[in-house]
Amino acid sequence: MPIKIVDVTTMVVNAEMRNWIFVKVTTDQDGLYGWGEASLNWKTRAVVGAVEDLRPLLIGRDPRDIEQILRALNKHSYYRLGIIGATAISGIEHALWDIFGKSLGVPVWRLLGGKVRDRVRVYTHLGMGDMKSVYETFDEGALVDRALAVIDQGYDALKVVFIPYSHYSIGNEARRDVGRRMRVLREAVGDEVDIMIDFHGRPASISAALQFIEELVPYQPMFCEEPVLPGDAEALRAITARAACPIAAGERLVGFKEFEPLFRAQAVNIIQPDLNHTGGLLEGKRIAHAAEHAFMGVAPHNPNGPIAGAAALHFDVSTPNFVIQEEMSGAVPWYDDVVSTPMRRIGNAWQVPDGPGLGVEVNEREAAKHPFKQEVMHAAGAVLEDGTIVDW
Repeated sequence: MPIKIVDVTTMVVNAEMRNWIFVKVTTDQDGLYGWGEASLNWKTRAVVGAVEDLRPLLIGRDPRDIEQILRALNKHSYYRLGIIGATAISGIEHALWDIFGKSLGVPVWRLLGGKVRDRVRVYTHLGMGDMKSVYETFDEGALVDRALAVIDQGYDALKVVFIPYSHYSIGNEARRDVGRRMRVLREAVGDEVDIMIDFHGRPASISAALQFIEELVPYQPMFCEEPVLPGDAEALRAITARAACPIAAGERLVGFKEFEPLFRAQAVNIIQPDLNHTGGLLEGKRIAHAAEHAFMGVAPHNPNGPIAGAAALHFDVSTPNFVIQEEMSGAVPWYDDVVSTPMRRIGNAWQVPDGPGLGVEVNEREAAKHPFKQEVMHAAGAVLEDGTIVDW
């Protein structure tokens, strides 16, 4: 039976640390619609506008023709779309998979190649998503307290962001501070808990990144993430070759073409595509397949909203070289009032969903209670004592 897209709309939900951008694709079949997510830090209005600009390319098409629709959205836009356009397309694409799964009565992971695991290991951040806990925990006492709170919730892996704002060189005090924080954290959580350190691309040189990594290695990090800014495969390769721990990167890359230099150079051990930004699930699968041939694992980036989490879950269930999934479920107290999701966590793992589509339903009335607000421009605090602006 033919199905046609009749509308594409967005709903913005302010979740304090960021605005979630929900994308709804409606069809001409009564009750058949799909939800996706296109959230992007500090670019809410731009992404909403991009979805609106892309809408005419979707009307009248069969939503199940996902590959053809992606070609139209990318090629008929003429100019390369960058992170804003790719995020808009990702949200639309999630919704198309949701419709496809619902139309057949099967979960999306079935359509992505089927199940390759029986559960999906996850990790979260300090504070389970509270912005100040995630980005501002430098005090050792608070670091330990918040880490233990995560473990008490059943997780056996967590991520910390305690690399200081940096420049091309770092002082001995900054190095020692990082080493001491890692030592205290490891002693508190024990050897059974995996710890990931997000550098956020703060070091401005290879040498600065390696100096910090040297301090962390004795305490066995699961991986060090984005030790330098994205876009330089050779710099990452140099770090990976010299670091005595796994190196991960990729959250800010868009599409297969931006990942391909990492594969050629074998520049990292673990790639981190964000399925909310890199073009969607189909592009994510292409990236994962290439990573497997380059002997790399996949740990998708996802500090986004609940629909992005649901999309990641279906990707993880069906991806052989998946390692671990980032998540921030419950980042706001009303999380479960706004949207019901298929993510059911038992201990350290999401369970495999069996409902049709992505398994997401949005309560639009509740969502409307949290309209757009300007997010806190937390990155504006990335300034050194002498006034030098550095990377957040």
